Amino acid sequence: MTTATAPRPRPKIITLTPAASARVRELMARTDKKTVGLRIGVKKGGCAGMEYTMQEAEEIRPTDEAVEVDGALVLIDPQAILFLLGSEMDYVIEKLSARFVFKNPNQTGACGCGESVSLVAAKPDAMAPAAP
Repeated sequence: MTTATAPRPRPKIITLTPAASARVRELMARTDKKTVGLRIGVKKGGCAGMEYTMQEAEEIRPTDEAVEVDGALVLIDPQAILFLLGSEMDYVIEKLSARFVFKNPNQTGACGCGESVSLVAAKPDAMAPAAP
């Protein structure tokens, strides 16, 4: 006879700073579309090889990884999970610009203008939860 064990806790793919969650909530409140959150992914492009993508999400797809922080919903494209694992998303306001910034342990480089990055997929053991 076997007994069912509880599934192991899953690590967070991405965390949001208070500034990032406030900005996501603000963007969702301002849109004319019926949105549920902000979808984040990565794509090939730019001089460093990859770019972060963001778009309003009108639905939660069955394959999305949902991260909710203080009422801000961020949906992670499943193809981006290993590239974003362990990242922190922040929103930075500077003298002449305001933008989302990713602190990503999987980033190995960036172009000079900051528009594209070099990313490697996280190692499979990075998905293991931390020991208690």
